[in-house]
Amino acid sequence: MVRAKDIRAKAGEEPLTMITAYDAPTAEVADEAGIDMILVGDSAGNLRLGYDSTLPVSVDEMASLTGAVARSADDAFVVADMPFLSYGADEGDAIENCGRMVKEAGADAVKLESGPHTVELTDRLTDIGVPVQAHLGLTPQRENETGLFRQGTDEESARETVELARAHEEAGAFSLVLEHVPANLGAAVTDTIDIPTIGIGAGPDCDGQVLTVDEVIGLSERTAPFSKKWGDVRGEMRDAIAGYKQDVESGAFPAEEHSHYEDDLDDVY
Repeated sequence: MVRAKDIRAKAGEEPLTMITAYDAPTAEVADEAGIDMILVGDSAGNLRLGYDSTLPVSVDEMASLTGAVARSADDAFVVADMPFLSYGADEGDAIENCGRMVKEAGADAVKLESGPHTVELTDRLTDIGVPVQAHLGLTPQRENETGLFRQGTDEESARETVELARAHEEAGAFSLVLEHVPANLGAAVTDTIDIPTIGIGAGPDCDGQVLTVDEVIGLSERTAPFSKKWGDVRGEMRDAIAGYKQDVESGAFPAEEHSHYEDDLDDVY
């Protein structure tokens, strides 16, 4: 069984792989592919739940999605993304919400979109046995404040990112996601801290990479500029569903081989 300390120990070693999953079948496939970490992202809000952003996602929804993934991944380390306002207001509520992801849903760790306000919480959570993955750079839960733009592009904000990375490492975070920051800032943070950095649009020098599964398999209509698709699942789904529709309408399906008859029922009609 992979634990947070095992992920932490891989800093500077073989690159770590992380991908999102929101359901059991995807988690099973990611696990079979040997992915190191599965993130049950609040990106489910956009990609699975029909919301316009991640902000409406609830703790109950995240717990349900996390449970499905955790029950289906035998080897991958499962991280539950804590949704907007599930932490940051009351420490007791935050601890209860994060603990629920581990105790009830079966996650191995939680991820916090981080800032100065999460350093103390990270310390408290790790003290009581809840592993924390920090997240700096672009933090979509703050989109109403910052917008969905590249972060850390000036010296002041870049220094703040490095300082916050250090603070979260000292508070006990086992790894750090860096999202949509300049590649040289990703490299600087990676050189500065001893826990693994997991990049998403943060350049090639991070200790690992994370992407949404929808972009990796080609389920999304669009791909972020820092991402890539390795398949065309959307096209395959469209062709398969169109073929099913055509066969039903033409009478080709169901055929005799798809039907079962009972002789004892001949007198019924």
